[in-house]
Amino acid sequence: MRLSTGSFPLRAHCHGRALDVHGGQEENQAASLHLRANFGTGFPPPRRHQGRRARHHPALVFPQSPARPWAHGWHLRIRNNRNNAALVLRKKKEEGGERFRKRRQERELYSKERFSLLLLNLEEYYFEQHRASHIINKGCRDERKIRGSLKICSKSIIFEPDENLQPIIKIPLRDCGSIKAPEDSEANNPLLRETSGGISVVCNQVFLIKERNVIAPYKTVRGKTEHLFQLDVAGKLGDVVQTLHQLYRASCLDKMGDQAAMITAILQSRLARTSFDKNRFQSISETLRMECKAEMVTPLVTNPGHVCVTDANLYFQPLNGYPKPVVQITLQNVRRIYKRRHGLMPLGLEVFCTENDICSDIYLKFYNCQDRDELYYLIATYIENHITEHTAESYMLQWQRGHISNYQYLLHLNNLADRSCNDLSQYPVFPWIIADYSSAELDLTKPETFRDLSKPIGALNKERLERLLTRYEEMPEPKFMYGSHYSSPGYVLFYLVRVAPEYMLCLQNGKFDHADRMFNSVAETWKNCLDGATDFKELIPEFYENDSNFLVNSLKLDLGKRQGGKTVEDVELPPWASGPDDFLQKSQEALESQYVSEHLHEWIDLVFGCKQKGSKAVTACNVFHPLTYEGGVDLNSIMDPNEKVALLTQILEFGQTPKQLFTTPHPQRIMPKSSSRTSSHSVSISESPVSPNEESFEDLTEESITLAWNNISKLRQDEQYKIHKEAITGIAVTCNGSSVFTTSQDSTLKMFSKESKTLQRSVSFSNMALSSCIILPGDSTVISSSWDNNIYFYSIAFGRRQDILMGHDDAVSKICWQDGCLYSASWDSTVKVWKCVPGETSSNKRNCFELLAELEHDVSVNMIDLTASNTILASGTKEGTISVWDVTTATVLHQLPCHSGTVFDAAFSPDGRHLLSAGEDCCFKVIDVQTGMLISSVTADEPQRCFRWDGNTVLSGSQSGELLTWDLLSGKVTERIKGHAGAVTSMWMNEQCNSVITGGEDKQIIFWKLQY
Repeated sequence: MRLSTGSFPLRAHCHGRALDVHGGQEENQAASLHLRANFGTGFPPPRRHQGRRARHHPALVFPQSPARPWAHGWHLRIRNNRNNAALVLRKKKEEGGERFRKRRQERELYSKERFSLLLLNLEEYYFEQHRASHIINKGCRDERKIRGSLKICSKSIIFEPDENLQPIIKIPLRDCGSIKAPEDSEANNPLLRETSGGISVVCNQVFLIKERNVIAPYKTVRGKTEHLFQLDVAGKLGDVVQTLHQLYRASCLDKMGDQAAMITAILQSRLARTSFDKNRFQSISETLRMECKAEMVTPLVTNPGHVCVTDANLYFQPLNGYPKPVVQITLQNVRRIYKRRHGLMPLGLEVFCTENDICSDIYLKFYNCQDRDELYYLIATYIENHITEHTAESYMLQWQRGHISNYQYLLHLNNLADRSCNDLSQYPVFPWIIADYSSAELDLTKPETFRDLSKPIGALNKERLERLLTRYEEMPEPKFMYGSHYSSPGYVLFYLVRVAPEYMLCLQNGKFDHADRMFNSVAETWKNCLDGATDFKELIPEFYENDSNFLVNSLKLDLGKRQGGKTVEDVELPPWASGPDDFLQKSQEALESQYVSEHLHEWIDLVFGCKQKGSKAVTACNVFHPLTYEGGVDLNSIMDPNEKVALLTQILEFGQTPKQLFTTPHPQRIMPKSSSRTSSHSVSISESPVSPNEESFEDLTEESITLAWNNISKLRQDEQYKIHKEAITGIAVTCNGSSVFTTSQDSTLKMFSKESKTLQRSVSFSNMALSSCIILPGDSTVISSSWDNNIYFYSIAFGRRQDILMGHDDAVSKICWQDGCLYSASWDSTVKVWKCVPGETSSNKRNCFELLAELEHDVSVNMIDLTASNTILASGTKEGTISVWDVTTATVLHQLPCHSGTVFDAAFSPDGRHLLSAGEDCCFKVIDVQTGMLISSVTADEPQRCFRWDGNTVLSGSQSGELLTWDLLSGKVTERIKGHAGAVTSMWMNEQCNSVITGGEDKQIIFWKLQY
């Protein structure tokens, strides 16, 4: 029941385009004329969205199911069972599969009920239901009673028979002539005299829906008819009739704004008389934090009720108890929350219990900003750093470096730009990529295969663009180039009608679109987007996912016949696709192709970036109607409710431009110079051992180190602590071993006391992950490297950031310190050497580093290590290359393609003669430093993410979380030690080599000790 923004319903939305609606015809004609008058002839004809306006929907939850029965909003929700595991982002397949299996079970449970909120008019509310019988031919020999339930809605009466073969009856209140109970009727009325609990409804029009349980256009029965309903509980008759009379008076008001205001008043009165049922709490020990009124938003539907937040759960209780009494979200499971713009007002809140799923667990719309913001604050207290972890800039940097795919990046941008699967007027938008729909083979190496991503759809056809620009120049203010948008509710359902037919019937007042205007052919649709006078639509995410059901008429829907007599069935695919699945597979390959990766930033500029509006939009021929942009109209300044409803109708049906995320040109993706595998997730690099210090380690002997390594397989867990929210990336320990500093992908530097076993400090320098950390001699300063391209200096004594070194153009992946020099490796393909001015690191003075050398690479550098003499440096890249450098001359001595994937770690032997590296390809490689010869290669069962070694024996942390000890001479594992629940991503070892600390993807640090 998606109905209002503030006190004014938004549902009237599509009434502006309806010519044959459940309501009266005059308002529809007037609203349609008003729409054309405001937007000009450039608007598309009132086709798809007739009669109803698109509402906001949570994750395209089909209304008969619970909160989110389908998987990625609409798009992923319309999936068959065999594809459930592929519905989530590719990294979350196993987790997603379980989630979608659960939703499928919920869907099956609720699908037994034929009624859904989609049977209501847009901006209509479902108030209550009563068990009743529909009496046919009362008093006659063939009198029949059909059992079912009577639904009382704000604009209609709906009777759902228990028997599936019988049609659902929908009676618009506006078309009613009378609604009477027996005591209201004349005494000589034989129809009502003997009826207990009976309601007589006389109407001029009835809709019959789902006859024989078949999804089809509504059957309209016109002419005066009388329907008699007998309630099971006769005592409720008076209240039901009184409610119907009240709603009937509202439906008969001439102006839509007045109708909406009266219905809203009725709704608010009902909400005020009720409250959340505290007996629904999961535990009697829960403490109430907040309760307020709100509406749960689902596709084309909003459902009013009560929101309740405790110290453990978020609850929503629908006023009507449909589709289930209470929706419950455990706060500990919440991963993300977003404030949303709903109905052009800042009233929405979307809650996610997953990290990457575009489909939310619940979408709520509040009646005022204060309630929304208070609830947001309460939930946010359970999610540390939830805002900084999910910014457009952070996703942009991850995409640039290849950590997320083009598809994932577009999903994230849509989410951040208020595009939600809960809102058809703001549905996620994806670009047309392929321009060749006629060839027998699809050649992704040819640029002409692809659409020009630097231009909007409307500018791809030069001749059409010239006509549009001519009209634009002659147009009075406010000017716009395109009379229709690239994303709107009708366009979404145009693509999805075969899997979401009830949504199109809901949006178009019980009708499918004309057969010739259906999504019949991919090539035909693309051609119309190029040549059509008012067709500028882009695509939706489903075109780049794994479920091809939306291309197939598997429901055997009767979608009509085209002019040539051909029945509308499956979507006609291009010759290069052998079938629907192959079409999606090739579309995915095209989206992730090198051409698109090199040009996608241009399309992002148009839709989410600097060319979205303003002078750059004019230059890019990317100007839409001003009302489609965020802030294009101030609804609070419009006092007339009828004008407000009409304006909302126009804007929401036309479609809305995404929130602008970038105001400067979007950077291009960093493409590797040669083909290699790129890790799908960020790589954590282990911290190099702390350099010897004469004050702390005077008593160390070579014998004690040898003894430790001879017994390294006896390493045992001492203690473990979970102190971060993401994978550990670096570990550094003070000389006396009392304080442990760790960095993590959660963007924090933390200080843990080994003595008190407590977390003492937590520092965040930016919203990007930290990649490594080191402690300078004297234990006064910690240096941390970050994905935001910077290096941060933190004063332990003063407990604050004391300096920042902005020395790279991309993420800093690893840092080392030796003899007053800082060495920094970066994904900008460089390693830089900085000289520290003596004594400056402890002062407040900035810019105290002098760049001594810059070692350039062809690709991103992932790790570095130095020999004890500070003369030789080794670097490892994301493409598997190991380079050995002479630091004094800044020249490369050797360059070897050692690994077939990212180099995870590399370290010199204590004598500096050999270099050991571990890579994504599960291999250890040993290089002779002097000659550059590869002298040994050992293959493991899985990647080894980090290690320490003494020149012969290796202690490594594996992808699975185990610690392994290796004998390099034999190439064998000598011991496996259970450790982390995920990959071991960082390792520190003391100078005596008898104490080890590891950090993992399981967010824990584990302390290890040798047990001789």
